[in-house]
Parts: sequence; C-alpha cells; structure tokens
Amino acid sequence: MNRRIDNPRYMNIALDIAGRICKGEFKEGDRIFGRSTLASEYNVSPETIRRAINLLEDMQVVIPSKGSGIHVSSRSNAYSFVKKFLNKDTIRSLKNEIKALFSQKNNIEDSIMEKIDLIVDYSDRLKNLNILTPLEIEIDDNSQLIGRTISETKFWQNTGATIIAIRRNDSFVLSPGPYGGFEKGDVIFVIGGEDVIERIKKFMKEFRA
Repeated sequence: MNRRIDNPRYMNIALDIAGRICKGEFKEGDRIFGRSTLASEYNVSPETIRRAINLLEDMQVVIPSKGSGIHVSSRSNAYSFVKKFLNKDTIRSLKNEIKALFSQKNNIEDSIMEKIDLIVDYSDRLKNLNILTPLEIEIDDNSQLIGRTISETKFWQNTGATIIAIRRNDSFVLSPGPYGGFEKGDVIFVIGGEDVIERIKKFMKEFRA
C-alpha cells in the first residue's frame, strides 16, 4: 500500500520557497517578497505564511528582519531542509500515488463524458425542449464569482440556469450542488431557458462579492 504524504499547507509553502532558493531564484542575501505578497502568491492567510517563514528561520534558511523584510540566509541549509523532507522513499511514494490518481482521473473523465453524451443525445431527441441542451460558459479571471459558492451567489435565483458540471483544469466536477465553488479558469456547463446566456452574462457582469 502506498504511503500518503499530507504535509500541512505552511510546510509545503516552506518547502517550495526553499526549493526556489536551491534553484537560484532567490540568492543568499536576497530579500524575498514580503509576507503579504507571499500570502497573495500562494493564496493563503498571512498566518500560514508566518508559520512557513518561522519554519525556514528555525532551519536557518532565512532571516526575517523587522522593517527590512525576509532575507535568504543559506542556500546549503535550504538544500538540507528540502532533502530532509523529500527523500527518495517519499518521492517514490508520491510518484506511485500520482499514477493511481491519473488512472482514477481517466476513469472519472470517461464516466463524465458518457453522462454528457447522454445529455446531448436526449437534447437531440427532444428538440422542442431546448432547456436540456447544455451550454458552456467560461468564468472570467477577474470575475467577482471566484472564491464564492453557487449558493452564496444565488446563481439559479439570479439566472434561472442550473449548473450541471464544472470543467476545472483537466477534470470535471459533475453536479457540483449549492456548495460547489467557482475558481479561476473554471468553465461551467448549464441548462436553462432560451435567454439563459444573456441572463448569465448580465449576472456575471453585475455581480459584486
């Protein structure tokens, strides 16, 4: 059985920053971005960044200075830190886990495409019920919907459209339900009345979080 490695978020961020130091993106003596910038880059809270920086400080990888930011202390310590947590057994375990996830992903995508084909087939046979024809809409990168759930935005109440699936990166979220959330780059599949596209576009343009 493969060993699953679930590090806390702050530790993964610390490992990533150490890896960037190892690659030379940040050199010894360089000032790394401030905590608020790092929090925005990694899309986490300032507290998570604080814990990550504290861990790197404990490992003597960085030196945070009040008023002057965070500076790289030692590239060799960064390498030792990464090596400590990413040993060969961990990498091998993660590779095996990724292979298993890819296999699951392919099976899930095949099942999703079968369901979508069925929806399209039904809509072809029921031409007078255009409401069953799924429509594809991309979420704008600057949309206020991002980070909100379907329920919070009152999507159905405002548009009359039902979200049946969300394409996210290379995968599908089928029947996301009211607690499904919108993320950057999402493409949603909806069904609704004849003017549903115009209502959705208007709603996306006018919605404010």
